[in-house]
Amino acid sequence: MNVLILGSGGREHAVAHSISKSKKLTQLFVSPGNAGTQAIAQNVNIGNSNFENISNFIIKNKIELLVIGPEQPLCDGLSDYLQQIEALQQLYIIGPKKAGAQLEGSKAHSKKFMQQHQIPTAAYFEVNKNNFEAALNFIDQQKPPIVLKADGLAAGKGVLIIEDKKAAKTALKEMLNGQFGDAGKTVVIEEFLSGIEFSVFVLTNGTQYKILPTAKDYKRIGEGDTGLNTGGMGAISPVPFVTEQVTNEVKNKIIEPTLKGLQQEDIDYCGFIYFGLIQTSSGPKVIEYNVRLGDPETQVVLPRIKSDLVDLFLACCKNELDQFKVEIDERHCATVVCVSEGYPQQYEKGKIIKGIEEAADAIVFQAGTKAQGEEIITNGGRVLSVTGFGNTLVEALATSYQNINQLCYDGIYFRKDIGYEFK
Repeated sequence: MNVLILGSGGREHAVAHSISKSKKLTQLFVSPGNAGTQAIAQNVNIGNSNFENISNFIIKNKIELLVIGPEQPLCDGLSDYLQQIEALQQLYIIGPKKAGAQLEGSKAHSKKFMQQHQIPTAAYFEVNKNNFEAALNFIDQQKPPIVLKADGLAAGKGVLIIEDKKAAKTALKEMLNGQFGDAGKTVVIEEFLSGIEFSVFVLTNGTQYKILPTAKDYKRIGEGDTGLNTGGMGAISPVPFVTEQVTNEVKNKIIEPTLKGLQQEDIDYCGFIYFGLIQTSSGPKVIEYNVRLGDPETQVVLPRIKSDLVDLFLACCKNELDQFKVEIDERHCATVVCVSEGYPQQYEKGKIIKGIEEAADAIVFQAGTKAQGEEIITNGGRVLSVTGFGNTLVEALATSYQNINQLCYDGIYFRKDIGYEFK
């Protein structure tokens, strides 16, 4: 099969890495990709927001399987667009249509969906400029900290957790006045939930589903989970406290009611659902949905899947998931993200990266990188992540950190405490 992956991050490098090992693969393309994908696939830049370019490329290169990595093209309706083209009726797509993608594309929509289908989540209030006073009253009724979420897509940075009610009211005003652009025209105010966060990934065709390995990521830039939110500084899999009992509770109270809700609303869905969860004193609750794989969780979830990923995707698209046995590596897996100095705020690009080829017993997944002649240089805030395996979490983390010590670029920064609470 000829396969096309859309995206340029560590997630897409991890997907490409798994697909590149498939016995079904003829040729693999990644758009736009990075220096890491360039080594195992053909990078092409077809413009992931230009649907016509994408469809022309798919037809010309006889692509049979498309994997849509990032959320923006999904929320913009790429799957819908392609499925309307007569020449692409045989194309298999991993990535839901626009109606399903609204689970991620609109926080307000996803909260309404959860409320309607009795899926456990935090209490919330939806606010825009027209009901601002009522929103201030809702904040007064909450026990701090106060959670503010931009309704639309904000590249993982549209969530504020504020310790003080007065500061929360000021921050809400700033959000509604354009701090996050159009994404913040509507804001969701949520009750703060206490507990430990974790992620569950499901591959589904809307009726059948497979639960993939659990993961936990670390969003804050600083050690001890301090400082600004980022796109993710590291991840581990499996999550030590997620027992079979917790998994069954998630399955019965969250996953199956979500799929039932999609069916009741007549939403055609084929792809991933990422359940961002928190284990509270009253059981697991949903913090958010994503409609694609997470980053950097993909860098610990996919390496643990021993099954052929193309076969798994085809089973999903052909409604054969029930017959498919997903083989999972029982070892622990950890990834640590290296970023550019200054991230998630201002940072410089163009720093030469040394030591990637020296990695031993670990996988270096590249994200913000590009090839410049013989050199690989930094080209983004999150530059790469180093994934290690081990019989224990401590061993997996040690492998990741030992290999990071071989890496070097000007301004390299990484958290030294990923997985700290489980050591």
